Amino acid sequence: MVRALSLSLAAAILIACPDIALAAELDGRSLGLAWALPFAGILLSIALFPLLAPHAWEHHQGKIAAFWALLVLVPMAAFMGPATALHSLAHTALLEYIPFILLLLALFTVAGGILVRGNIHGAPATNTALLAIGTVLASLIGTTGASMVMIRPVLRANDDRLHNAHVVVFFIFLVSNVGGSLTPLGDPPLFLGFLRGVDFFWTTTHLLPETLFVSAVLLAVFFVFDAYLYRKEGRIRPDPTPDRPVRVTGGINFFLIFTIIGAILFSAAVDLGRFTLLGTEIEAANAVRDAVMIAVTFMSLALTPRANREENGFSWGPIKEVAKLFAGIFVAIIPVLAMLRAGAEGPFAPLVALVTNPDGSANNAAYFWLAGGLSSFLDNAPTYLVFFELAGGDPQHLMTAGALTLAAISAGAVFMGANSYIGNAPNFMVYAIAREKGVAMPSFFGYLVWSGLILVPTFLVATLVFFRH
Repeated sequence: MVRALSLSLAAAILIACPDIALAAELDGRSLGLAWALPFAGILLSIALFPLLAPHAWEHHQGKIAAFWALLVLVPMAAFMGPATALHSLAHTALLEYIPFILLLLALFTVAGGILVRGNIHGAPATNTALLAIGTVLASLIGTTGASMVMIRPVLRANDDRLHNAHVVVFFIFLVSNVGGSLTPLGDPPLFLGFLRGVDFFWTTTHLLPETLFVSAVLLAVFFVFDAYLYRKEGRIRPDPTPDRPVRVTGGINFFLIFTIIGAILFSAAVDLGRFTLLGTEIEAANAVRDAVMIAVTFMSLALTPRANREENGFSWGPIKEVAKLFAGIFVAIIPVLAMLRAGAEGPFAPLVALVTNPDGSANNAAYFWLAGGLSSFLDNAPTYLVFFELAGGDPQHLMTAGALTLAAISAGAVFMGANSYIGNAPNFMVYAIAREKGVAMPSFFGYLVWSGLILVPTFLVATLVFFRH
């Protein structure tokens, strides 16, 4: 709905002003903090409505997102002119929102076609291996894809255990969050970084030490804790899942994953020229990449047995929700990014000071914890963009001289999405599936106790090891 309203507004502006060319960029130095209120409003809506008014949120989330988006676009058109509003909307939609949603759609569809059948017995070593496999898979098919592929086999493996909620909690820590840190496919913030100019394999090389460290610590803690509970409870319950050999079906989707990766690498390496649409310059190679995402989606639907998606509990609901909410987020964040680009000359000068050392260098620990702290309760993709711009927004500088700062922002946004159920989209999906299967999952605040006791100390050590300079 948000996208439809936004496109309708753009069409109306274009009809009213047929001679519109490239409008001037928003000058963040001239904007007041009131322009950031819609962005804060939509993030708080996403964080609070599912907890305080879940029924209203389920039925009206598109309208709520549209309200916040229009609260940016309408004043922008009124006070800055329709040309500026159209250019800002077109730039955001064509260069960021549409590529972002098409990648998520392709990965979501492909992952939904991969089915793991059979039963595995959830001994500590087996559970640790399953979590490790899911952690690796997350950077290949995304945290959402890996979570949906792996959660049901993990639940089946542990459905005879007296204590199994901890398995799901660590699953959220590792598969739904930390594991997605090594490629732009892994987690939405990193793909937004790729769209902003960060090299595809930059995160693989620069976040590998941090990811290995945090993953190893969490897997070790899990193994020790799971082994203790396993010995304590014994094998006193019959396994409700019949023994069947483990089989993976829907193999064509693995080929389609490599097609997605190939299309992204192609768009970064090949120059096919450029064309202009609504005053926005678009690289032809990127348009080809986006077309491949659409083709992959339809190929996966056509070539995967329908039974695979039915057994996986596949539905279009989650991706529809993401598409509506992110349409609103991408519009609401337009003036915020402009103000951040103004740096110390803009209204966010105090935030700039907070992440800057007295000698003018970046405070990487502050970047890690601020990006992570906000990502714990607000969506980590726009949070990443905020701090990316706060660090200067120049991908070439951030990948070289500012590499540690970009690593801190990336790690904070991805890792700390695990701190709460609402920190990353797969978290609540996994929680809901586990509850449906009878797992006594901790409450919202109970989960915060888990993350506070396990994740926060791990991240503190990671700060000392990697981000104190």
